[in-house]
Amino acid sequence: MDDHELFARGLALMLTTNAGDRFEVGGTTTHVEEAPAPVESCAADLALVDLAMPPLGGAAAIRQIKRRPATRMFALSGSDDPELAGQALRAGADGYLTKSADPEVLVATLLTVAAGFRVLDGELLARGPETQDIANRMLVAERTAKRTVASLLNRIGTANRVEAAGLAGAYGLLDHDSSNRPQ
Repeated sequence: MDDHELFARGLALMLTTNAGDRFEVGGTTTHVEEAPAPVESCAADLALVDLAMPPLGGAAAIRQIKRRPATRMFALSGSDDPELAGQALRAGADGYLTKSADPEVLVATLLTVAAGFRVLDGELLARGPETQDIANRMLVAERTAKRTVASLLNRIGTANRVEAAGLAGAYGLLDHDSSNRPQ
């Protein structure tokens, strides 16, 4: 749900193209008062909301949608204003990212939120341990650690560490409760 129909359609197309095996777009809207309808009609597990939606703003849409507690909420913003992120979180958002995020980061972040984790900034998730830290822990050269990480990412079919973290979250590997793993 976004205040600009072009962005909303583009986002839906990007998700279908890049992660159609993991996400199904159930609907879009550009107005706060219409936000709950597509979420309820498809029993959405995850809803994306632009914080600039007219006329009341995305935080109002988040509050309305949160009446359906099973739906995870993710806020997007054209601004990196921390106050907007705070408003979204207070309204019930489970994650927040700016629209300038790389599409791969967005997909991985959405997977992480869908798996039940809160994400405030894709950059925080993307950082994880630096390659040199991994090399030090493995007692190998940094070059060897880079090749090892690249090999592991290739083996599990992810493009980067952020996507791998999202996949791990989706399969319950980041917590001790394995009951939420996909079948």
